[in-house]
Amino acid sequence: MKTLHLWLWRASLIILIPQLGTSQSLQALTTNDLNLMYYDKTHSYIVPHLARCFQNGLRFHRGLFQYDSHEGVTVLLQDFSDFGNGAAGVGPRNLVSVGLSPVNTVFETLPANERMNWIMNHELVHIVTLDKPSSTDKFYRNLFSGKVTPIADNPLSMLYSYLTTPRTYSTRWYREGIAAFTETWMAGGLGRALGSYDEMVFTSMVRDSSYFYDPVGLESEGTKVDFQVGANAYLYGTRFMTYLSYTFGPEKLLQWTTRTDESKAHYVSAFEWAYGTSLEDEWNRWIAFERRWQKDNLDSLRVNPVTRDRTLSNHILGSVSRAAIDPLRRKIIVAVNYPGQVPHIATIGIDDGSFVKLCDVKGAALYEVASLAYDQSTGTVFFTSDNNDWRDLNSVNIGTGETRLLMRDARIGDLTFNRSDGSLWGVRHEKGFSTIVRMPPPYSDWNTISTMDYGEDVFDIDVSPDGTMLSAGRTDIAGKQRLVLFSVEKLRKGDAAFEVLFDFDDSNPANFVFSSDSKHLFGTSYFTGVSNVYRYDLEKKDMHILSNAETGFFRPVPFSEDSVFVFRYSGTGFVPASIPNVPVERVGDIRFLGDETIEKYPVLKEWIVPSPASISLDSMVTREGEYSALGNIRLASAYPVVEGYKDFAAFGMRFHLADKILLQAIDLAVSYSPNQLLRNVERIHATLNYRFSNWRLRATYNGADFYDLFGPTKTSRKGYSLGLQYRKTILYNDPETMNYSLHLAGYGDLERLPEFQNVVASFNRLVSFNARLHYEYLRKSLGAVDNEKGVSFDAIFTNNFVRNKHLQLLYGNVDYGIPLPINHSSIWLRTSLGMSFGDRNDPFANFYFGGFGNNWVDRGEVKRFREAYSFPGAGLNEIGGATYAKGMVEWMLPPLRFRRFGLPSFYVSWTQLSLFTGGILTNIDDQASRGHALDAGLQLDFKLALFSALESTFSLGYAIASKQSQRPSDEFMISLKVLK
Repeated sequence: MKTLHLWLWRASLIILIPQLGTSQSLQALTTNDLNLMYYDKTHSYIVPHLARCFQNGLRFHRGLFQYDSHEGVTVLLQDFSDFGNGAAGVGPRNLVSVGLSPVNTVFETLPANERMNWIMNHELVHIVTLDKPSSTDKFYRNLFSGKVTPIADNPLSMLYSYLTTPRTYSTRWYREGIAAFTETWMAGGLGRALGSYDEMVFTSMVRDSSYFYDPVGLESEGTKVDFQVGANAYLYGTRFMTYLSYTFGPEKLLQWTTRTDESKAHYVSAFEWAYGTSLEDEWNRWIAFERRWQKDNLDSLRVNPVTRDRTLSNHILGSVSRAAIDPLRRKIIVAVNYPGQVPHIATIGIDDGSFVKLCDVKGAALYEVASLAYDQSTGTVFFTSDNNDWRDLNSVNIGTGETRLLMRDARIGDLTFNRSDGSLWGVRHEKGFSTIVRMPPPYSDWNTISTMDYGEDVFDIDVSPDGTMLSAGRTDIAGKQRLVLFSVEKLRKGDAAFEVLFDFDDSNPANFVFSSDSKHLFGTSYFTGVSNVYRYDLEKKDMHILSNAETGFFRPVPFSEDSVFVFRYSGTGFVPASIPNVPVERVGDIRFLGDETIEKYPVLKEWIVPSPASISLDSMVTREGEYSALGNIRLASAYPVVEGYKDFAAFGMRFHLADKILLQAIDLAVSYSPNQLLRNVERIHATLNYRFSNWRLRATYNGADFYDLFGPTKTSRKGYSLGLQYRKTILYNDPETMNYSLHLAGYGDLERLPEFQNVVASFNRLVSFNARLHYEYLRKSLGAVDNEKGVSFDAIFTNNFVRNKHLQLLYGNVDYGIPLPINHSSIWLRTSLGMSFGDRNDPFANFYFGGFGNNWVDRGEVKRFREAYSFPGAGLNEIGGATYAKGMVEWMLPPLRFRRFGLPSFYVSWTQLSLFTGGILTNIDDQASRGHALDAGLQLDFKLALFSALESTFSLGYAIASKQSQRPSDEFMISLKVLK
C-alpha cells in the first residue's frame, strides 16, 4: 500500500470535503491510541470491527518492533474507490487511510484475508517502522515541537524533517517490503511473501534472462518504465526481505528495520550496521541466489513436458483485460496498457497478428486495465473507465470507433454479456458490499440481482451462451476461494443459491468462462503453484489441467475445438498466444522461498495474530460523536527559518498548527532582517495562512520569501495585504477536472505590483478581485515524466480598484497536446489572449511578460516557460500591453532514464529536453503602441532524488528573443526546483 505523503493526503481531502459540507459531519470513535473517523453513517456497521483490527494489529506491532509511542493514530475510513486500498504516513501526524471496498483479486497479485484486518496489519507496519524514534529523534521532536513535514516554502524543513523522522527518508521498496513481509506471517502465511504471482515474476525473469535492478535503478527506472511500475517496489522489496530472513533470520531483519538508540538513522547505514556488509553487496548476493533458486524451480517444472504455446502477435501488450474473441471478424478484442502509449482498447488480428487501436481508456487499472465484455451481434465493446476510482460504463463500436458514456460512476466491473437477451451483467461495489447486477439495453441503468454479505465477494463472472448459468469465483471472509455456479433464472427470482464446482483453497479460480456449447468452463489458478489453465466439465463434474506452464497462462478463452486462447506472462508484459485444448497428464511443482523460510525459522509461525474478536473494544472507547476540526487544532511543529526580503536575508520562526485529520491548518512565519540598509519599518516580516475547507485566508506584512535569496525573480513585497480565497472543484473525474476560484485581496503601502516585481505601482493601495475557471484533461502513458496529450484552459477575470477606479482585465489560456509516434514524445500548442478595459497608461490595467521566470533555487513550476506571463529571452516584465495575443509551440522529446546514476541517498532518475518557439503581439487595438516579439529556446531538466523521498529538478535553459525595433537579446537559465 502507499506511503501517505502530505500532498497525497490533501488530494484525498479534495474528494472528502465536498462530501462533508462541514467538518462537523465527520463522525469519530476514539480510544487512547485511535482516532477513527468516517463521513458516511452507512459505514458505521464496520467501525467496531475496524477499530478492533487496529487495536489487534497495534498490540502485535508494539511487541514485534518495540514500539512505545503513544501519539495515537488517526484513521480515515473512506469509500473513494471500487477496490480496497490503504495508505499511511507519520508527518506531521500519524495518519492512515482505509478503503472500504473489496480487495482486487486480479492475477492473485494481492493475496489477503479479511480486508480490514489485512489493511490494518499492513499500514500499521508503516506507522511503527517510520514513526518509532530513537532518543536522538525524540530530542529533535521536542526541539521542534513535533514531527516536521518537508515543505517547499521553507526548504530547511527538509533537514528538520530528517532529524525528526529519518526512516521516512527511505525507498518505497524498503517500506513496502517490510510491510508485506510482516503482514504475510500475521495472516498465517497468506500474503506476498508466499504469493504465487511474486514467485512467478522472478521465475520469468530468470527464464528470460531479464535485467535485475539494483537498489538505485529500481527507484530511478524500475518503478517507472516497467509495465508494473510502482508494483515493482512491492515485488523486489518483499522478495529481498524474504531472502534476508531466509539467509540471516527474521530477528536480524527486525534489527535493521526497527529504529533504536543503537541503530543508524538512514536505512542504508542501518543495513550495514545490522548485517555487517553494504546494502549493495548483499543485494548482488541476493540476485545471484535468486538466479540459482529459480533455475532449480525451472528444472523442477521441466521434469514433465512443458506446454508450448503459439504466439499470435509479436506486440507485447503490457497489462491486459479479459479478452473477447470475434470469430466472424477474426479479431481479438482487449484493453491494454504498456509503456509509451496511453491505455486503450485494441483489436488483434487472429490470422496476421495485426494490432489496431480502437479508443483510449481513461483511468486504467494497473493490471487489468479495464473490465471488458463484447456483443458480437452489434460489434459493441463494453468497458469501464476510472478504474481506480468509481468506475464508469462505456461502449465503443468495433466498426465505427464511436464511443459512448453509458453510466457515470456506476461502480460496476467484472462485466459479461448475456447473448440470450442482450443484457449486460456485472459486479457492483459500494459501501463495502458486492452486488451482482443486470443492465438491460440501452445500458443506462442497473438492477440489483443479489448482494453478498460483508466479507463475501464474487468476481470474474461469466454468463453461459444459452443464458441459463452464471459462473463466478467466490471468496469468503477467511480468504477461501471456490468456483461456483448460479442459475440465472433463480437469481432473477431472488434465489442466490449456488453450487460449488471446485474448492481452490487459497488460490483464486480466475477468469473462468464458458465454452460456446455451455458444457465446459475454462479458467486458471495457481492451485499447483504455477498459473495453469483448467477445464471443468459441467456434465461429468470433473476438472482437468490443460497446461504445464513455465511462467504462467492467464485469461483463457476457448478458441476452437482444439485450442484455447491465453495470455502468457513475460517480464515485459502479457503475450497473446494459444495452447492445445488437451489435458496434460502431470504438472511440475515449484518451491516457494516463503515456505522454505518459515520451515527454517519456525518463529514466524508465532507472528500470527489472534482474531480481532478477541479485542474488548467497549472498555477502550473514550469518546464517540461528531468531530470538530477547529476544536482539535494543535501546534504540530515550530522551527527556525531563513527568508529573503528584496536583496536581504531575514531570520525567524515558522509555526505550523493543524487538526488531527489536516482539514484545517494555520501557518505563521515571522522573521526579522537585521541589515541596516533597510528602514526600520521594513525589517519585520510576517505571513499568516489559514486553510479551512474550501477557504484560504492569507495576510502578510512586508512578506518575505526564502527563494528571494536566489536569483532574479522576487516575490517579497513591501507593505501589507489581506486576502480571502474560495476554491471549489466542480468536476473531479481524474484525470479530468474543473474548478473555479474567487479571490478578494487588499494591499497597502505598495511599491511594486503584487504580481510583477519590475513594475512600479502607480498608487500605494489596491483592492483586487479575481475569478478563475480552470479545466484540464491531461494524460500520459506508463513511463512518462510529463503529460503527453490532452487539453487545458483557463478563463480569468480581474477587477483592480485603484484611486476609486475599476480597472478590469480579462484573459484566457488554452493548451492542446498530441502524442507523436515516438514513445513519450508530443507536440503542444500553448496560447493565451487577454484584454484590459481600463486606462492603458495605468500599470494596474496592463499585462506584463518576459523571462523564464525560474530562480536559481525555486519552488514553482519547472517548465515556467509555458506560463502565460513568461517570454524567455526577454527581461522579466519587459514586455507589456493592455491587450495581447501569445502563442507557443513546444516539442517535448522522450526522456532518457538512468538505471544507475548516483548513490542510494542521492541519484538522478531521468533527463528530458524540450524545444519551444513562440511569439506575442501587444496593444493589438492601438497602432501607435502596438508591439511584437518572437523567441525560441530550449530547456533541459534532470530529476534528482535526495534520501529517496525528496524529489527535486535541476534545469538548464537558453532562449533568444527578437523584439520590435530592438537588437535580439538572450537569456541563460539555471534552476533547482525544490521538492515536487
